[in-house]
Amino acid sequence: MSEIDTSSKDAASQDSANIPSQSQKAGSSLFVKTKLLPLVLTVVVFVLDQGSKLLIIKTIPPYTIGASFFGDFLRIIHVYNPGIAFSMGNSLPDTLRSLLFAIIPLVVLVVVLGIYFRNDDFTCFQRWAVAGIIGGGLGNIYDRFFRSEGVVDFIDVKFYGLFGLERWPTFNIADAAVLICGFLLIMSFIRAMIQESKAEKSQD
Repeated sequence: MSEIDTSSKDAASQDSANIPSQSQKAGSSLFVKTKLLPLVLTVVVFVLDQGSKLLIIKTIPPYTIGASFFGDFLRIIHVYNPGIAFSMGNSLPDTLRSLLFAIIPLVVLVVVLGIYFRNDDFTCFQRWAVAGIIGGGLGNIYDRFFRSEGVVDFIDVKFYGLFGLERWPTFNIADAAVLICGFLLIMSFIRAMIQESKAEKSQD
């Protein structure tokens, strides 16, 4: 009788030992799926951004037009932007510009990454949007640290005088990723707030 009891206790202890390992595996799998997988978009945006910039540098002389499409609506040009996104901040002194547009964006990016990994409330869609923003941020920060001329911009779009702009400030793939993913992220937050408000009203 004691032998049966002993074997039963051993089996029970083995089962209890397996429970934490199984939960750890499930937690690890969930971490990879929810937090690491969206960072694939970060890598894709960074590679596309840097690859397109290298292509522009090798094929189009600086401050010239490489190609035009639909008349002059879309032009592929080669310019350097020492400012921030969409050529803003070019007129600032070099020292202040270096501080504002290199160190501070890097700090912000580190904070965003910290929030990304620590926050468990983001939806899947929101995580992919944040990952796209991180990819765009990394693309331009890389230029600021490793290209003395500044960030490479090459997409030039005619704006027909809207908001007083004949042409939209020249930008690149990193800028576009930050803008598009940022817009989608804001829209997802607004949508979540609307749904939450409707749910509260229905409960009342």
